[in-house]
Amino acid sequence: MADSVLIVDSDAHSRTVLSRALRSAALHTESAVSGEEALERLWRVKYDLVVLDVDLPGLDGFRLVQDLRRRGVKTPVIICSAHGEDYEQIYGLDIGADDFVVKPFSPLVFAAKARALIRRSRGLPMDDVLSAGPFTYNASTLRFYKNGDEIVLSSKENAIMKLFMDNVDRVFSRSRLYDLIWGGSLVDENTVMVYISRLRSKIEDDPAHPKYIQTVRGLGYRFVAK
Repeated sequence: MADSVLIVDSDAHSRTVLSRALRSAALHTESAVSGEEALERLWRVKYDLVVLDVDLPGLDGFRLVQDLRRRGVKTPVIICSAHGEDYEQIYGLDIGADDFVVKPFSPLVFAAKARALIRRSRGLPMDDVLSAGPFTYNASTLRFYKNGDEIVLSSKENAIMKLFMDNVDRVFSRSRLYDLIWGGSLVDENTVMVYISRLRSKIEDDPAHPKYIQTVRGLGYRFVAK
């Protein structure tokens, strides 16, 4: 049975984005729209992870975390909030949250954080290394290598390579890449093209004639690592 995650967020769009990201990582999701509903669900069902917003009607996210920890609930908690001030992140971690993610975020990186947190809570090994052709990607440290030499990537480049490494030979349209990496509907196709060009300049032997990140005419891009 898939690991289960309770998403606690009053905003329907945020719940959808979070659910898609987590389901892409083979995690089962359920949702609650308030702190009170979350507590009621948590008393009935054992979840592997709780993802919650701070701005909730009634019982807010901070108070929800405090209530859970006071009652001895040890389920891992990720606070996912649009408020990214240092003092809020520090406070959230101090009262018992395991991680604090600021919106907007990369859905793929978020899903990797969620899976890593579930593994860590169970005492399972953290190394999750993907290999394809000359490339390796450590999903625990978010570091990428070609022929053993590290290639430094930006956060978005990192997320794209993680997606490609997980889906060798699969074709992704520009709109699908934008949805998975940026977490929203396509606003500007040039955004995806710019990042693909940057990646090619870093990983290709000849960026002008790419053999790893290939363009599939009329469809999108495919990562090939033979």
